[in-house]
Amino acid sequence: MAGGDNLQVLHALDAAKTQWYHFTAIIVAGMGFFTDAYDLFCISLVTKLLGRIYYFDPTSEKPGTLPPNISAAVNGVAFCGTLSGQLFFGWLGDKLGRKKVYGMTLMLMVICSVASGLSFGHTAKGVMATLCFFRFWLGFGIGGDYPLSATIMSEYANKKTRGAFIAAVFAMQGFGIITGGIVALIFSAGFNSRFDAPPYAVDRAGSTVPEADYVWRIILMLGAAPAVLTYYWRMKMPETARYTALVAKNAKQAAADMSRVLQVEIVEEQEKVEQLTSKKANNFGLFSREFARRHGLHLLGTTTTWFLLDIAFYSQNLFQKDIFSAINWIPKAATMNAIEEVYRIARAQTLIALCGTVPGYWFTVAFIDIIGRFTIQVMGFFFMTVFMLCLAVPYHHWTTPGNHIGFVLMYALTFFFANFGPNSTTFIVPAEIFPARLRSTCHGISAAAGKAGAIVGAFGFQYAAQSRDPAKRDKGYPAGIGVRNALFVLAVCNLLGLLFTFLVPESKGKSLEEMSGENEGEQETEAAAAPSKTIPV
Repeated sequence: MAGGDNLQVLHALDAAKTQWYHFTAIIVAGMGFFTDAYDLFCISLVTKLLGRIYYFDPTSEKPGTLPPNISAAVNGVAFCGTLSGQLFFGWLGDKLGRKKVYGMTLMLMVICSVASGLSFGHTAKGVMATLCFFRFWLGFGIGGDYPLSATIMSEYANKKTRGAFIAAVFAMQGFGIITGGIVALIFSAGFNSRFDAPPYAVDRAGSTVPEADYVWRIILMLGAAPAVLTYYWRMKMPETARYTALVAKNAKQAAADMSRVLQVEIVEEQEKVEQLTSKKANNFGLFSREFARRHGLHLLGTTTTWFLLDIAFYSQNLFQKDIFSAINWIPKAATMNAIEEVYRIARAQTLIALCGTVPGYWFTVAFIDIIGRFTIQVMGFFFMTVFMLCLAVPYHHWTTPGNHIGFVLMYALTFFFANFGPNSTTFIVPAEIFPARLRSTCHGISAAAGKAGAIVGAFGFQYAAQSRDPAKRDKGYPAGIGVRNALFVLAVCNLLGLLFTFLVPESKGKSLEEMSGENEGEQETEAAAAPSKTIPV
């Protein structure tokens, strides 16, 4: 059987012109990501408020803040859930089918979004414990969305614009972050004008009105809305033809589903499906020698690059508060009341997302099928290394008054090249280079490595970046290596990411089966793998 002799149903998908169903798929899969980003990022908008409400100390000159361990738990528990969800649902997506599992993850996200806003208890401990519990399971559902959205989109897309379609799904994250900010702005502005309160410095207890407790709950619960809206469409989407044909081995169903979607007549080829799937080359498992030989380095490449990128990407929160207070976007906490502080933080986060986050994603969508995944990833890591060094070497210069504009510019450029770079490509490539029956699992493993990096970035660096000078340290934290040294470490992570990118193959313009070697004859496979051996006839 020749290498190009693919199933007609798969060929039809590869060659399909861009049409309406592609956009439906982007919206349906993208809405999951929109919700993910909203849910993961909106917690950072309300942590200060939680500190003021539940950790108020009438004797302190500064408003209440979450203790370091509670703050780490509230912010980090969703990451731990996401990591577990990526591994579990990634594996399940290959076992039960993409579509079946897709509905489950969405329901989990809806239920836990609402439940985390209903966190109950009269004591600070009770509220934080229930909030963390529901945020973990919310993360678990979000984790499932990573491998499934990427795999579904890559299996539905055509050869020519597949990169742009998967990138567009991922880019919905940017809109999720902005929407989170806008929702927080609307509710904090509304509550602030209705329940006017003096700043903390004027009246410590009175600066946090009892109604402030509703603000954070509403913001968290609204995360369920976009997910609910797309549930019906998710359930109507047929299973991907690649899963139905190559994994479930049901040619008739695959042909029928895709005839309906593409509105062309497709012949079912049950015999060919049997032939393809019974070959030795298409039956090795994840832990087999054959997998290690064919895809071992690829998996090493996708996991390490995602891990290293997320260390840098999620450590950005370190500098945000310095930047915001430096440019005076967020005044000293004591000069504001609780709800006003939410408004200021949301405004700053939304502006950053508009300028730094969103453009990078769409640059990737525009260029990925022109210059390719590899080029974008190498370029992104390169510029991230350069700008991190530009921030680190003259760090003292940036912190002196009057030089903040340059600092903000460097900071924005770093994250522009993260999004027009490895943040997008590390999500796209694992959905393209592995065989159909392991695709969702391998994407889940790569994504989970990324989340492990995110945990290191968000929490390891939270401690590492603390100053050696006790006066400059955040309350309750031990001494660290300081922000400047932390920036050097991040630059090294980016450089390592650049080097590991060389393990990942370029998938631009190739079909998924070409990338994974699923439609090769056995002789070709063996010849390709071991050119020096004699080929059995």
